[in-house]
Amino acid sequence: MNDDPMQPSTSSGTDRGWERATIEKLVFATIREQQAARRWKMFTRLLWLAVFGAIAWFIYTGNTTATVSTPHTAVVDIKGEIASDAEASAENVVVSLKSAFEDEGAQAVVLLINSPGGSPVQAGIINDEITRLKALHNKKVYAVVEETCASAAYYIAAAADDIYVDKASLVGSIGVLMDGFGFTGLMEKLGIERRLMTAGANKAMLDPFSPQDEAQRAYIQTMLGEIHTQFIEVVKKGRGTRLKENGDTFSGLVWNGQQAVNLGLADGLGNLDYVAREIVKAEEIVDYTQRENVGLRLAKRFGASVGEGMFLAARAAGVSLK
Repeated sequence: MNDDPMQPSTSSGTDRGWERATIEKLVFATIREQQAARRWKMFTRLLWLAVFGAIAWFIYTGNTTATVSTPHTAVVDIKGEIASDAEASAENVVVSLKSAFEDEGAQAVVLLINSPGGSPVQAGIINDEITRLKALHNKKVYAVVEETCASAAYYIAAAADDIYVDKASLVGSIGVLMDGFGFTGLMEKLGIERRLMTAGANKAMLDPFSPQDEAQRAYIQTMLGEIHTQFIEVVKKGRGTRLKENGDTFSGLVWNGQQAVNLGLADGLGNLDYVAREIVKAEEIVDYTQRENVGLRLAKRFGASVGEGMFLAARAAGVSLK
């Protein structure tokens, strides 16, 4: 036993050494953790910067068409449903048409069509714009049909100077429709009562859970007839004396490409390359179609996600959004 007060205790020194080592380990661990956190923060910042840069690049490159000075055939795609929220919307197609017509190197504009139809309003806007741009720039417009050019798609094609089809293309369907369902009989069988309150005698027109009103049905039929008449006038104006009209021409029937040529709904058989080479006399083809690219879709989705996150955060904080 060591009774000398001046002699340090061995056990006390050991305890202090253990404490010092433990503290050092904690300090170094904290430093390493902070360094890792800083590296991860820097990495995420660089990653987000790369994402935003990629989105910006996709948006820029996907929505610009370089001017081509050499003679060429300009092409604008009209594919899929013709609707305000579709790729073949009037907004997208009109922008594409303007770019094509304004390019001095474009010898003519080709509408490359593969569509079952859609909105008569969107088709009417495109048809009017084609007519305006043809007169403004004094350039020919040709429609080239791939598989289908029906209903609203043919409404657009009628504005072209000439229409070319494949012998097996489906062309026509010059008519107007409005469809829906009626569930009144099923509701009676299931014992379901429809409780509908309206202000306005015709506010519930075409409600699928109410019996069909004959006066309202007649009104809708008259309206569809007027739109059909507008469609017919556009076709007659565009096709002129080439149209060999008969009782089925405007009945809503569709024909194959060869039949369409025989009926004057189309001018000949030919694809895009044929029209560019033999009709336009400019074999080089330049696509002016404005498409919503991957970057733009990502940007929209990211914007929607950020907006939703801000709304949820504000609501959680008790903020009232009005």
